[in-house]
Amino acid sequence: MSVGHSAGVFWRWWTAGTLSAVGSAVTAIALPLTALIALDANAFEMGLIAAAGYVAWLVIGLPAGVIVQRMPLRGMQVGTDLARAVALLSIPLAWWSGHLTVAQLIVVALVISFSTVLFDVANATFLPSIVERSELESRNSLTSGTHAVTQVGGPPLGGVAVQLLGAVPTLLIDAVSYLVSALLLRSLPERPQEKPDRWPPVRSMIREGWHFVSRHPVMAPCTWAATALCVACGAQIALYPLHLVRTLAAPAGLVGLLLAVEGVGSLIGAALTPRLTGWLGSARALLLSGVVSVAGAILVPLGSGVVGYLCFALGSAIFAAGVVLLSVITRTYRQVASPPDLLSRVMASVRFVTWGAIPVGGLAAGALASIYDSRVALLVSVIAVVCAPLVLVFSPVRHLHDLTDHPSSAVTPDEEAMVKAGH
Repeated sequence: MSVGHSAGVFWRWWTAGTLSAVGSAVTAIALPLTALIALDANAFEMGLIAAAGYVAWLVIGLPAGVIVQRMPLRGMQVGTDLARAVALLSIPLAWWSGHLTVAQLIVVALVISFSTVLFDVANATFLPSIVERSELESRNSLTSGTHAVTQVGGPPLGGVAVQLLGAVPTLLIDAVSYLVSALLLRSLPERPQEKPDRWPPVRSMIREGWHFVSRHPVMAPCTWAATALCVACGAQIALYPLHLVRTLAAPAGLVGLLLAVEGVGSLIGAALTPRLTGWLGSARALLLSGVVSVAGAILVPLGSGVVGYLCFALGSAIFAAGVVLLSVITRTYRQVASPPDLLSRVMASVRFVTWGAIPVGGLAAGALASIYDSRVALLVSVIAVVCAPLVLVFSPVRHLHDLTDHPSSAVTPDEEAMVKAGH
């Protein structure tokens, strides 16, 4: 693949993901507001909706890597985009006919969840085949930064759209974004697909990927640290809209602005990652990310009124910066330290654990908030955040300057060549 052609493929891939992310950012506020405003959902129902959005990682997170390795990559990406578009379109149709229920929102969240699992594993596996190894961190930072920009612009757009159009019609924006993304992805060249005479048993392929991750001296503690943060992220996804609307009494437009501040933090984290890893080393920057995340999580639920708004905005931005720093560093490390034939299974195994923790955090936080309130539940979630830096401190990461300094991180030139060939 020529450099120019490779760059063109990357930018089409990036554009498709960006359009989809804009719509998803709008849905991130429109879907919970649909539950709150249109259906008067309670705290536990909000937790169920948040959990449904990520539970697929627990159900098919591990086999997703095998599925991605065996199935046509482009067809899977296009199909999952179309499935998400159809699921979202069902909400306005049910609402206009007077049949919309919380149960349907949960089902839609489940469809989106299962489709997103396959889509995300495929996307993460695809990137190393179209960029040089030396560019992976900058491309991952760009991807995270782009996601942060959509977080900045999406929630305010969603908040304004909810006020002008209503929560349910706003979901049409996301449905359209998935359709456009599918068209763009359909234009990408199909990657060469491995077609052995006989595939190994699915269970043995899953086991091989899982053993590589769970027994790796560097990748394993990075995974457990990310899992701890994802428990807290699940609590935040479930409770942020509830906390803003019912505890801090914020109107819909302000809810969108306050949620957008998290995206500002993500953007700052993504922009600073290459500089911090170059200055401190990736291992030390990873330790810093854990400390930053703890500081932000503590601030989020403090205060009331204007002070509460400020604490929420500042805390969510700081927390998001720490999470993105950890995410970019660990994702890049997995892409360069994993054998090419294991990469999709490594990505799936890690996300099975990390993103599978999100619905656990969402359900636990929703249940706790229904007994006490959102402030108490968010404060309790800080315990999970504290576990992230502790896991890293009591691992080999503490003794490294860069994660790739560890002997287990070596990838042979032949293996790197396989990555560039698309195998």
